[in-house]
Amino acid sequence: MNRRSFRDIHGILLLDKPLGLSSNQALQTARRLVGAAKGGHTGSLDPLATGLLPLCFGEATKIAGWLLGSRKAYEAEVRLGVTTTTADLEGEVVETKDVPVLDDAMIEAALAPLRGHIVQIPPAYSAIKQDGVPLYVRARRGEAVDVPAREVDVYRLDVIERAGDTVRLHVECGSGTYVRSLAVDFGANLGCGAHLTGLRRTWVEPFMAPAMITLDQLRSAAETGPDPLDACLLPVEAGLAHILRVELDPAQTRVLGFGQPVPLADIPAGRCGVWGADGRLMALGEVGEDGILKVLRGFNLPAP
Repeated sequence: MNRRSFRDIHGILLLDKPLGLSSNQALQTARRLVGAAKGGHTGSLDPLATGLLPLCFGEATKIAGWLLGSRKAYEAEVRLGVTTTTADLEGEVVETKDVPVLDDAMIEAALAPLRGHIVQIPPAYSAIKQDGVPLYVRARRGEAVDVPAREVDVYRLDVIERAGDTVRLHVECGSGTYVRSLAVDFGANLGCGAHLTGLRRTWVEPFMAPAMITLDQLRSAAETGPDPLDACLLPVEAGLAHILRVELDPAQTRVLGFGQPVPLADIPAGRCGVWGADGRLMALGEVGEDGILKVLRGFNLPAP
């Protein structure tokens, strides 16, 4: 493929991240293929994980941080009876135990404490930073790593299937949750230990039934031209599909365009997407209890 110049592209790519790439490697590969001048991702997936990684280009990067906190779903494969240093396949085996004969009630009893608003200890081999250094760097140096516990939300944690010592789980969770830690705690609750052997992210709110694009599909589109590439992207507004849409009249559009708050009648308080009178997405906004609309992030998109 000929060297391509970068363009001002605004949109969201629902990438099906392949096995073996870090999220940043996947982002940079996709950004080069799309030819986007600016890009960011909405939450890391480990190299051993696959599945949905929303990538934001251009003005869509302004909501990347907000999407980072969205609810997410995974299919997780857990092997019982073996614990590792990294809580997944990459680590060295720390301990092996016999797996007891399990019935559904025992498994449910082990999963139940891991649902809801829980306190979780992230893996020592994680990207969490202390004093500016990722924990996995300290762990690989052989340094003692004190991982602080954190509060996370696990909305669903259910068994999909069991095969021998392997259990597949459906997980729905909030931002900051480590599925590897759920696997470790599940094994600890059963008394035999466990580690994560496979992980696939299936959706990220608001992309609940995503039509994911693979890097191979993106490469094929890149060889054809810019139009097929652009067809792979969702508009910026797709990232706001799960919040209230507010449409302004011409006078309100002018006021907001000057960066001033806009009084609104009969609009519930909360986050919203704001569209101007010309049909252009103007901002991610928030309406206060007083009915005043304020801009959280403004967009500089071309008129439709």
